Amino acid sequence: MGKYPSISLFFPAWNEEDYVERAVSRALDVLPRLTDDFEIIIVNDASTDRTREICEALAQKVPQLRVIHHPVNLKLGGAMRTGLAASTKDIVVYSDVDLPWDMRELERALHLLEYLEADMICAFRFDRTSEGPKRIVYSFVYNLLIRALFDIQIKDVNFSFKVMHRRVLESMELHSQGSFIDAELVVKAIRKGFRVFQMGVDYFPRTRGISTLASPSVIVKMVKELVKLYPETRTPSPPVHPVRLPPSVQQLHSVPPGRAARG
Repeated sequence: MGKYPSISLFFPAWNEEDYVERAVSRALDVLPRLTDDFEIIIVNDASTDRTREICEALAQKVPQLRVIHHPVNLKLGGAMRTGLAASTKDIVVYSDVDLPWDMRELERALHLLEYLEADMICAFRFDRTSEGPKRIVYSFVYNLLIRALFDIQIKDVNFSFKVMHRRVLESMELHSQGSFIDAELVVKAIRKGFRVFQMGVDYFPRTRGISTLASPSVIVKMVKELVKLYPETRTPSPPVHPVRLPPSVQQLHSVPPGRAARG
């Protein structure tokens, strides 16, 4: 029997046909040992490869899996906002689908969440040298900028391993469409008085496919969003009702094997 509260684990996915099955398999190895009540959510951000097909096949086999399809690509911010809004359990976990951290680290994060009476745990990477000098410089400058502008001490704000109580999400509304959403989430949580702690983890870079998160266009958009959302993020508004899935987003619920999914 699991010893932790119910857990929602969600993965944003755009053209991740090489990774979605592996991510679900790893999640199914770990989550049942932590809780008896969990869900896995994949947000397919209008992929053009076989991601949708693979996700739908998995949803037929895995009762705990839900797949949400974006009809148009909404970028990382849109995929994360959809995943956060769709999560229904007590604890919400966010990860990239290529699993840049060992899924077994989730137990340590949940222990710290409980032991420290924290509201959110943000992981940071111990060693990023495998990413190459360009991405290391980009990340260093961006994290330095976020720490200086928002007066926070988060080491690796964009790393995709965050564990949080549902009350954090219910207290805020996120607006970022791009990669600034990680900073928006963490800074708003801190500004609203939630207890945010950090933990270090080993980092495993992707071995298949190409990450676009360090492309010049992504970086330019992230900086533009930072400028646009700075006043609101620096001093966020009072708590709001949790956001709902937009009508344009299609959600595919898993069904028992042998039964067709309804449209």
